[in-house]
Amino acid sequence: MVKLTKIYTRTGDKGTTALASGERVAKHDVRIEAYGTCDEANSVLGIVRLHTNDWPALDALLGRIQNDLFDLGADLATPDKPDLGWEPLRITEGQVERLESEIDDLNAELAPLDSFVLP
Repeated sequence: MVKLTKIYTRTGDKGTTALASGERVAKHDVRIEAYGTCDEANSVLGIVRLHTNDWPALDALLGRIQNDLFDLGADLATPDKPDLGWEPLRITEGQVERLESEIDDLNAELAPLDSFVLP
């Protein structure tokens, strides 16, 4: 469990932000956009989970996906450098395979699509 003792950085806003390695990058960097998108998807799943009380298996699946999205954000926030000084959290092949299997299981219960569904 991550414990945050403060939520401010006192580094000012010069248009940059720090990665997990301490390296500073522009706030519009593609890496920042990528893990920001993961955070947004995770927050939407949190809202969806407010309505899954009657479906505990679905709620558990969405909880696992939320955890994986959090892990993905940490992975994206940590550059692939050999000298970090710690073992970074990385998405594993097992996480990918589990998600693909869960998607296949859910899709097996659906009728085939004959058009796109608007979000």
